[in-house]
Amino acid sequence: MSMEEEWVAVCPTTDILPWTGVAARIDGQQVAIFRTADNEIFVIGNHDPFSGANVISRGIVGDIDGELVVASPVYKQHFRLRDGICIEDAQVSLGSWPVRIFDGIVVVGRHQQVRAA
Repeated sequence: MSMEEEWVAVCPTTDILPWTGVAARIDGQQVAIFRTADNEIFVIGNHDPFSGANVISRGIVGDIDGELVVASPVYKQHFRLRDGICIEDAQVSLGSWPVRIFDGIVVVGRHQQVRAA
């Protein structure tokens, strides 16, 4: 497959304010893209499994014991930005996607990263 088939250009990094998220659709699935103050970008699922709503991108980004997380705006579960795993219930995960920055553009891999056992 070519680069265009494996990756999707989403938006300029400047469209995402530090410590916030935006939603995007990758091949029919909603993802939440977050940017930190040091311009680190994370991509996890946008669908909150506890409420059933696509709202994770609207959550509050923070830190729990040195781990970057987003709190769901509905029931407040915390999900790690690096892999989408729920802090309160490690059996629940939003999934995560590979991400790159190319010429200031956020580029997201089409395929969800596989979670290590």
